Amino acid sequence: MITDDVRVIWCRELRRDHIADDQNFFALGGQSLIMARIQGAFADELGVEVPMDRLFLNPTIASVSAYIESLGPTAPPHRT
Repeated sequence: MITDDVRVIWCRELRRDHIADDQNFFALGGQSLIMARIQGAFADELGVEVPMDRLFLNPTIASVSAYIESLGPTAPPHRT
């Protein structure tokens, strides 16, 4: 499930044990450098490109997961 994958990435990058679906990225101490790492992790681990403006507009696990799901099926990234 995409929500679980997003939560794993957010917890790792924000250094938290758990983040609820509705917790705001910025209220958790998130800032642009962490957001850039999350953006890279989405591309590397989920195979999806999420533009930075979409991350700002979707600052919760629930909202960014819904955005990613709205993009349709994604292929896993190619490993070289």
